[in-house]
Amino acid sequence: MNSHSQPLPPAMPEHVPETAFGLWFLRTPTWTLHVLERALQDLERLIPERRSSYAVVADVGCGWGRSLKKLHQRFAPQRLIGMDIDPNMIAAARAETEAEGLRAEFIQCSSSRMRLEDNSVDLLFCHQTFHHLIDQEEAIREFYRVLKPGGILLFAESTRRYIHSWIIRLLFRHPMEVQKTAGEYLALVRSAGFEVAPESISYPYLWWSREDLGILERVFGIKPKAEREETLINLVAVKPMN
Repeated sequence: MNSHSQPLPPAMPEHVPETAFGLWFLRTPTWTLHVLERALQDLERLIPERRSSYAVVADVGCGWGRSLKKLHQRFAPQRLIGMDIDPNMIAAARAETEAEGLRAEFIQCSSSRMRLEDNSVDLLFCHQTFHHLIDQEEAIREFYRVLKPGGILLFAESTRRYIHSWIIRLLFRHPMEVQKTAGEYLALVRSAGFEVAPESISYPYLWWSREDLGILERVFGIKPKAEREETLINLVAVKPMN
């Protein structure tokens, strides 16, 4: 090496890992019922021309594996795949599915470098994962690559308005500079080549996504403003047939 050469900078991480509180919260009934289940219920109704089953279903950022049984029950896959960059999460998700008597396979990989063949997945589930990713553009291109033509992406995400709120800054950890508005996430998904029909988009305003945790409405009956910056976006995107 030339004596004047500068050392290479360290590789940029692909995601920002969760805090200890965040990891604990992902195992709570609040997360399972009010975050995960609510998202799945909403996404399911947004699917255009829903089929009775989807042969290959994959969860990107499966975490503790709480979503896998729900995906199996709803979409009856022949092959169910959980993916996560964290080996500890992969081990935990495997234990979770084995305890449920559910057959699934697990792949440790990043969202932007998925160890799956081109055009191999019928339904890809990405729930509350994207706001942890640093290179979101690369990840959405990877989603497009692995989905079969006609395959669908179920995408549920928190927006910049929510991730930048004081309670999230206090308790969780995220790459703040890459957070996007609902409109920016929609544009990102479409920029990869996905088709997203207007009727396949939802902007829920759930109590846990509000800075007051919904107290003003639940306790005092004060309705939220109709005009607001959205805190959540759910959408179903389709990879075109050609």
